[in-house]
Amino acid sequence: MKLRREIKIGAYLVVILVCFIIGINFIKGKDIFRKHRTLYARYEQIGGLVEAAPVSINGLKIGNVSNIKFEKGSSNIIVELTIYDPIGIPKNSIARIFSPDILGTKNIEIALGNSSEFAESGDTLASGMQASLSEEVNQQVAPLKRKAEDLMLSLDTMVTVVRTVFNSQTRENLKSSFEHIRQTIMNIEHTTYNLDTLVYGQRSRMERILFNIEAISENIRKNDQNITNILSNFSAISDTLAKSQLAHTLTDVHTTVMSVSEIMDKINKGEGSLGLLLNDKALYQNLEKSSGELNQLVLDLKLNPHRYLNFSVFPPSSKRMQFQPSK
Repeated sequence: MKLRREIKIGAYLVVILVCFIIGINFIKGKDIFRKHRTLYARYEQIGGLVEAAPVSINGLKIGNVSNIKFEKGSSNIIVELTIYDPIGIPKNSIARIFSPDILGTKNIEIALGNSSEFAESGDTLASGMQASLSEEVNQQVAPLKRKAEDLMLSLDTMVTVVRTVFNSQTRENLKSSFEHIRQTIMNIEHTTYNLDTLVYGQRSRMERILFNIEAISENIRKNDQNITNILSNFSAISDTLAKSQLAHTLTDVHTTVMSVSEIMDKINKGEGSLGLLLNDKALYQNLEKSSGELNQLVLDLKLNPHRYLNFSVFPPSSKRMQFQPSK
């Protein structure tokens, strides 16, 4: 009786132990009653991956993460994958950690390779890690952040430059410039008003001018044939002049001018009588001296004509020749 009771207690303990083991494995994602394979993957860091995380291929769950531990003698992490699905997994497949949602949950997805050999239980697959959504967002936002920081720095520099340039003196100068611009616009407005007034006042005169211009245009239109005849006659005259011996006449004029130029050149060089007269200083002085003496002779002839002309029938005496009439 006592023995049967101990057997019952032992049986209860065995059942409880089996249930405990089954429960632990169930929590870990292991199903000891299903046929499975065990594969491994080595990672430098797992980004928060935990045991019992699903393992999938193309979104279909084929197993779980059954164990995570450090590799002996290294800081690498060994992840044990329990695969229940009998699908063939090529040896060059990649066990990649990824995040299926924005909460940061980590799962493992096996990217099938193209090898003809399939992985067997106990093999180690190549590992990989996909950036989480927040990490991808950070990677996309980081350049924008840097650009925004650079923009803020540029704006700060620009504001500093503006503050430095637009000091009180510059502001006063700008104010004065705007005042001058306002006055200029007012002057333009005043000038425009005066011009408009002038045009309005001279409107009748401008109408008469335009009427006269129109009349002139009408006369030109009416005398178009006469103007054409005049132009034709002018063209005929120009043709007649072109056909005349104008070129021969111009040639003769050119020859004459060249001859005169040669004569003037000879005169300048002192050749010929006229050249000697113009260029010989001694001859000029002698002629001037002779002219002066001739003037004196004519003057003496006027004053004392009896010295040169004698109309008396009697020869003049020496006394009378020496007589000097009183002036």
